[in-house]
Amino acid sequence: MYKIIDGKEVSSYVKQQVKLQTDILKQQGITPCLAVIIVEGDPASRVYVNNKKRACEVCGIKSLEYALAGDVGEEELLALIDKLNNDSSVNGILCQLPVPKHIDEKKVIDAISPAKDVDGFSAENVGKIWLGDYSISPCTPMGVIELLDYYKIDVQGKNCVVVGRSNIVGKPMAALLLERNATVTVCHSKTKDLASFTKNADIIVAAVGRAGFITADMVSEGAVVIDVGINRLSDGKLAGDVDFEAVKEKASYITPVPGGCGPMTIAVLMKNTIEATKMQNNIK
Repeated sequence: MYKIIDGKEVSSYVKQQVKLQTDILKQQGITPCLAVIIVEGDPASRVYVNNKKRACEVCGIKSLEYALAGDVGEEELLALIDKLNNDSSVNGILCQLPVPKHIDEKKVIDAISPAKDVDGFSAENVGKIWLGDYSISPCTPMGVIELLDYYKIDVQGKNCVVVGRSNIVGKPMAALLLERNATVTVCHSKTKDLASFTKNADIIVAAVGRAGFITADMVSEGAVVIDVGINRLSDGKLAGDVDFEAVKEKASYITPVPGGCGPMTIAVLMKNTIEATKMQNNIK
């Protein structure tokens, strides 16, 4: 019998822990502050930013929004990031992606100070994960780790297959699992006979961005299945990378979409903001 991994429940728990830490910091005269930049034009981005602002309210974190017009110049955006980098009252900086095509996304990521990079996308912060010496990590992969921890799913010695190799999810996911002594295989669109890898997995993390890509015949009995994918179907409904209805009958634990990994991304963003605040104030 499968068990649902409830991301809403776990994210609520994580945010409660963040609120406790926020209260302690405020008692020391420190108010954590997250600055969110959004270049208007993408309706989904506006939804995400509003959700992040609500999470800040729950956690007691001060939030600042900088909404820029869709035709904003790259130099103006980079100048704003530089200003926030040098503002000691701002602890975390996030630029909602994607940005318009006339703006170089890599330049935006590189411009944010690693000390304030609460998305965990900077080369320095990603590099620290591979070295096993990090405080801030990309939100979605770390959200997966939080889910596994909450449900006491030990990855040590387990065969973990990550399907997807993006810089935002797949690669850092592999690093975080390796750091916890898992045996990790990273598969992708060029992998030959993908099922031969996933069938031998104790834990599958699907992050390939294709609805229903992981089917029941690719999963072994009792596997833990983590579905990071969020795909919008033609009827407007959301679907993950896993064929949930079929795969759940073989899984021991499985995340739904929505309600699985999605809520965890914002919860870890809140956690990263606290970590950044503590580091900037030399608090362990």
